[in-house]
Amino acid sequence: MTHEQQLDAWIDAHFDEEVRFLQELVRVPTDTPPGNNAPHAERTAELLATMGLQAEKHAVPAAEVQAAGLQSITNLIVRRPYGPGRTIALNAHGDVVPPGEGWTHDPYGGEVVDGRIYGRATAVSKCDIASFSFAIRALESVSTSLGAKLAGGVELHVTYDEEYGGEVGPDWLLNKGLTQPDLMIAAGFSYQVVVAHNGCLQLEVTVHGDMAHAAIPDSGTDALQGATHILNALYALNADYLKVTSSVEGITHPYLNVGQIHGGTNTNVIPGKVVLKVDRRMIPEEDPAEVEASLRRTIEQAAASFQPPRGGKQLKVDVRRILLARAMKPLPGNQPLVQAIQKHGQAVFGEAIPAVGTPLYTDVRLYVERGIPGVIYGAGPRTVRESNAKRADEHLVLEDLRRATKVIARTLFDLLQPG
Repeated sequence: MTHEQQLDAWIDAHFDEEVRFLQELVRVPTDTPPGNNAPHAERTAELLATMGLQAEKHAVPAAEVQAAGLQSITNLIVRRPYGPGRTIALNAHGDVVPPGEGWTHDPYGGEVVDGRIYGRATAVSKCDIASFSFAIRALESVSTSLGAKLAGGVELHVTYDEEYGGEVGPDWLLNKGLTQPDLMIAAGFSYQVVVAHNGCLQLEVTVHGDMAHAAIPDSGTDALQGATHILNALYALNADYLKVTSSVEGITHPYLNVGQIHGGTNTNVIPGKVVLKVDRRMIPEEDPAEVEASLRRTIEQAAASFQPPRGGKQLKVDVRRILLARAMKPLPGNQPLVQAIQKHGQAVFGEAIPAVGTPLYTDVRLYVERGIPGVIYGAGPRTVRESNAKRADEHLVLEDLRRATKVIARTLFDLLQPG
């Protein structure tokens, strides 16, 4: 058998074990918020140790975690050095958004039905903690049986801050000098290799009016009416964004959403304060500083043009940045990764694996910003919607998990050959 066939055979023989490993990962909640993620890291490290993969535990100081709006984080690094050569990092995040409503399967059950595994993070991205771990095991087992010497090394990074921007996840590991890989692969989907992605700017907009009794509304300034005025101005920008197009295949144009609104004190009280949380997706060609300045101008102008009741107070607006995730732009050095994944992806899946951009934002940008060429590839369907990622009944087709693990194992074997 060829080494590719041996890698595939090892993964097939251990696939039930891989599925059980993923089920265990799903069964420890990592809802973010609130972001109490250290218990999952402990369980993951324990499971990895039973497979001979010892993980370093890097606990982020409580003050830094709390400043990021989370409760606890322990990031993991598994180092597998094989000799002189380049180090390839594999990064998957364990934090997830809360499950929300509408599930017909236990979001923490890891239930397998009709060839699919259900649960929060089965598709994004606890599945790739599994695919990456078992790809490393397959690589080491087959290279040993063949007597094939490997060069360089692999690192598995399991981090817990992707949903909040990565500052106390991979960014923290990189800033502390705990890792400096030469190449990296981040968790992704199986039918494309992603080489670029959108950026994301999130702003918290607090609209201050003047609270009043609902029986005499003109005695105050309705913060909700003011917020609605600002919302109309913000949503109107989406028409302009349609005219701003990206040259990256898979990425279309910028867009803006308001994902959260809260305010008021009671039904019979004119609200004196309303808070909006704005999400602005940026294409790789945009300058984040210019985007933020433009949004702030729109908000300020809308607030200034709002007409309060005669004698009422003018609106006051505070704007605070809560997240800036820069877009990922492809580095020329990513070609060995792209070529290997495309080659083996086509062989395993029986179809071409295009290199494209995605409108999502991910942790991989934090490596690329430091000059580390990276791509996004892992276990999952063709689209986020297909897997219900971040929606009820998130799931993963188990055959995609099996095949993606084979692609990663084959890719690592190729890229870690001496010379």
